[in-house]
Amino acid sequence: MSTGDPGEVRSRAPATSIGRWRPDSVPERLGLVGLGAAAASFAYPAVSRGTGLALPCPLRTLTGIPCPLCGMTTAATGLAAGDLGGAMAANPFVLVLAGLTLLMTLLMAARALGWARQPAQWPPARRRQAYWAAALLAAASWAFQLHRYGWV
Repeated sequence: MSTGDPGEVRSRAPATSIGRWRPDSVPERLGLVGLGAAAASFAYPAVSRGTGLALPCPLRTLTGIPCPLCGMTTAATGLAAGDLGGAMAANPFVLVLAGLTLLMTLLMAARALGWARQPAQWPPARRRQAYWAAALLAAASWAFQLHRYGWV
């Protein structure tokens, strides 16, 4: 039972079977988003060729300024097709995201099988560090895209 204390951490019972596991942490949820993006990167080229539809960057379409994720669709589909050079040219940060997705997939599988502990809540200092790391990666990606498109 909760006492209402915001610093209270509730204990979670470990998963006893594979069917009862569910992602409880933000990194795990982001890992699932990464897996969805990976699946889409394999399917997107065929869908795009078959329908003629493309996914334009909304910011670049409206303003001409590339966003931090510009080129990510091209990079992900290039990586899925085995074109590492094309993926790196479009957005080299796809390797960071692919690596993090792979790590989270392995961690989620280990947790689902009961080989790893269930996630604990991060303390505020660690959450701030994660936010700063994500912000720095986004800023570096944006700087790359601005340079790639001749804005810097």
